[in-house]
Amino acid sequence: MTLEENPPPEGESGAPEGRVLPRHRAALIRRIRTLMEFWNITEDELQRVRPRRVVAQAPAEIKYRHPASGDTWDGQGPQPEWLRRALLREGFTVEELRQAVSATPDPHPDTPPLDPG
Repeated sequence: MTLEENPPPEGESGAPEGRVLPRHRAALIRRIRTLMEFWNITEDELQRVRPRRVVAQAPAEIKYRHPASGDTWDGQGPQPEWLRRALLREGFTVEELRQAVSATPDPHPDTPPLDPG
């Protein structure tokens, strides 16, 4: 039995997010032990495993900006509604929305650019 096959009842735990109430703890431990047994994972192996560090990525570069509203999109993920509306209803072209990015003034003009070398 896996957590996917038998998840805890939604909204019934009453515990803060990320917490497990004592009455659910024993069931979770049984599930974990069952999975460990199935995959032949020992407690010693779990002690040796170190969590990976999550490296924060810099925000993606803005590729599209609405000239009037200032809404932006980096081109990743689903196309935002403002972009669809600008293209289909407001008559903007993709090129106009790209040009709006390069035409945006630098918000920190007094800050010198970073020296890459």
